[in-house]
Formats: sequence, structure tokens, C-alpha cells
Amino acid sequence: MITGRRMAAVDANAAALGVPRKQLMESSGHAVARAVREVADPGSRVVIVAGRGNNGGDAFVTARFLDEYHVTTLLLGRAETIGTEIARENWDALEAADYDIREVTDSAGFELPEADVVVDAMLGTGISGDLREPAATAARAINAADATVVAVDVPSGFDADDGDHADNGVEADHVVTFHDAKPGLEDLEADVTVADIGIPSAAERFVGPGDVDLARPTGREGRPYVIGGGPYTGAPALAAAAALRAGAELSFVAAPEVVAREIQGYSEDLIVQPFDGEHLQPEQVEDLLETARTYDNVVVLGPGIGTEEKTLEAASRFLEGFSGRVVVDADALQVVPEVETEATLVCTPNRGELARMGGPDADDLRAVADDIEAFAADLGHVVLAKGADDVITDGERTRVSRSGTVGMKVGGTGDTLAGIVAALLEHAPPLEAASAAAQVNGLAGEQLAAEEGHGLLASDLADEIPRVLWDGGVSND
Repeated sequence: MITGRRMAAVDANAAALGVPRKQLMESSGHAVARAVREVADPGSRVVIVAGRGNNGGDAFVTARFLDEYHVTTLLLGRAETIGTEIARENWDALEAADYDIREVTDSAGFELPEADVVVDAMLGTGISGDLREPAATAARAINAADATVVAVDVPSGFDADDGDHADNGVEADHVVTFHDAKPGLEDLEADVTVADIGIPSAAERFVGPGDVDLARPTGREGRPYVIGGGPYTGAPALAAAAALRAGAELSFVAAPEVVAREIQGYSEDLIVQPFDGEHLQPEQVEDLLETARTYDNVVVLGPGIGTEEKTLEAASRFLEGFSGRVVVDADALQVVPEVETEATLVCTPNRGELARMGGPDADDLRAVADDIEAFAADLGHVVLAKGADDVITDGERTRVSRSGTVGMKVGGTGDTLAGIVAALLEHAPPLEAASAAAQVNGLAGEQLAAEEGHGLLASDLADEIPRVLWDGGVSND
């Protein structure tokens, strides 16, 4: 089962893999035509009621596969306002071939011709809520008609993300949905057919531009709170800077006072909050929790904190006392398997850290992706395992990010990844945020490698993050 939101991402990923939406539209239209043939004999009257998006484009294709029927296609709106190029091309094909096509420019004058079958292609998976004009008037006419209603992908007015159906939505007899079932369709009083339209399984498995689209910030929001530093100073600074570049409004670093000034020296954009001592200690946890709770921060726990026994005890206490969102990285990862927490965790281990947590020990993480998924299921948290290919899983669903370059073996690239995850967690659920962050971090490395070869530095990645994140996340794979 797949939501409409996720389906849009898979479409974009398929296009990046070389299967363009136009090709998928041809397959979709053919699938709907097959459904019409199953419910009506040749010579029957078919009326297609189409909107101006790709859902309508699917139906324009359908008309070309029904030459043995009497087909009339009604477009709700003017042809020049059709929203996508591929839908417009298929409308133009009907016009050039002299099909019976009509524009409906005034809902008050909408009339549904006599029909044995009505194809509902007004609104697709990206639209939810009560229907507005002219679709509302058209839906009333469709529901009142003595005709078999075939809906394209979902009935108009159906929310493909949460399964709600608008009170004035189309009541379909048959639904031809594409690639996979949508949530809630099984509850409708309609026959549902899932049509394979040729989307490769890789479009769901491999992270692509559609995944970046899902998680991309639409504005500046969020104040990630990086808790780290002590033995190491660069790691928390890199994570905090990456979060800013990925759309965070502010970025805070809580660090021991002995290194706080040094961390501040990395960038005047960081807000550094020092605490007593040379390492994170259990007695500092309550103050850190109060800050994180007060400002509803996404926390990044672990960059540069080291492995002092008291530090790891403090990390455990923090997770036990927090119920928000935490990106757990570096040495803090080792406490996760034994800790009981209500927090939502995204764990970002490299290969060695994954093995020490109790996960599979393998050079090729992609080869053991199923084992990592099983480990995440047992752990109860999202795992972003970092390697030549990153494996991202919540224990039920698994993605693989193939972006990146050998030059990213340099220290610090995992810290920038943690910062990106934290920023995207303000806008997307954990699996989506982690998947997109892995892709963006890797693509930023690819862009740098094109200029710097194997000499790129993690500190250089921050400048590339906005270019990748707001440029669609297109990979060279």
C-alpha cells in the first residue's frame, strides 16, 4: 500500500531512473481502457470527465484506446490552462485526431451526455477535501447518472493519504489505481483494480529526487540542539552548521566550557551554550533536558562527546528523560540498545558503530539491508547505516541511498549528515527525513568531488547543501 504523497515521490524517482511520467501515463491510460472494456461492450457510450492535471492526462490516453466505443471527453476548464506539458500533449493528440472533445468553461452549464460508462478523471491523488466548482457540479451529475462509474487512480474527492472521502465526492463503481493500493480504497463500495504501469521497484527502494521533494523545507524553521564536544570540537560545529544550511532557523551547540569558545570560533552563526567541565556529565543532563523541552528542539546527541563512562551515562539519562526527536550519532550510539526512551530516534551509525550496537557487521551494507531492517525492528528506531551505499530503515520499510563518493571517507561527513537529518525532521517524518538527508549529503559530496577530487573536506560540504536540497536532489546514478 502506498500513500498519494509517497506515490508522487516514486513517480519522480522513476523519471530519474529513465522511466518518464509520459511513459507511465501511456500505461495508466491503457489500464483504464481495459477496465472500461470489462464493464461495457463495444459500441457503448463512454463519457470521460477530466481535470487539467495528470489524472486528466491519463484519461486522454484512455480515449485513444477506445475507438470501438462512442467516446466523448469533457475537459473541466480551458485547454490552455492544462497544468502539465504531458497532459497537454495528450489533449492535443485527441484534438489533432478529431476525437469528440469539449471544454466546459462554466459549471452552471455543465451537462453530462447520455452514457453507459463515465470515467472520472477530474482529480487525482494530490487533491483532498470537499470538491469545488466545476468538479462539484460534475460529481453531482456523475453520481446521479444511470451509468457505471470508473475512477482513474482514486475517485475525485478521495484523500489518498488518509483515506477520507469528501461528502460531495464521486461514488465510483470501479477504481483503477496505479502501481499499488492507496489507503482507504478497500473501504469503498467499489471494485478496485491495481494496475502495474511499469514503475520499477528501484523507484521505491533507491532514494531519489522524489524523496528529497518530500522532505525539502518550504521555509526556515526549527532550532536543532547539538549536544556534543569535549574530546573533539569540529564534530558538533559541523553538525550545527549543516543544520543551518539545510533550512534550520537557528542552531545551538551545548558543549563543555573548555571547548565552547573553540567551537564558537568555527562560525559566528552558531549559538554555543557552555556547561561546566571537560566532558558531558550526568549532573548536566537536567539543564539540557529543560532547554530541549522548552524550545521543542530536535536534538543531535553525540558528535564529539567521547567515550568517558560518565559521559555515556549522561547520554543514557538524556534519552531516558526526553520524549522528543533525537538524532543519535557517534559515541552516543552505543547506549541506544540498552536505553528505554519515549523519544523518536534516528540512529546514524557507520559500519563499525552498527556492529557494536548489535547490528550486522559487513563491508557492503546494501548486501545486508534485510538484516539491518530486522535490527531496526528489534531496536524500535530508525537506523541510517552509513557506508558506500547508505541503508535507511524503520524496521518495516527500507531505502538505499547510492549518492556519495570515496572522497567522503574523510572525517566529519557523518557529522554534516546528522545536522541535515535534524533540520529535515522539522518538515518530514523520521524515515523520510533520514532518507533525504543521506541523499543530499552524498550529492553534496559528489558535487565537491567533481571540483576537488579526493581532496574534499567535510567543512566544504555545508556550502553545497543548499544547492543540492533546493535543486531537486538529482543524482548521477
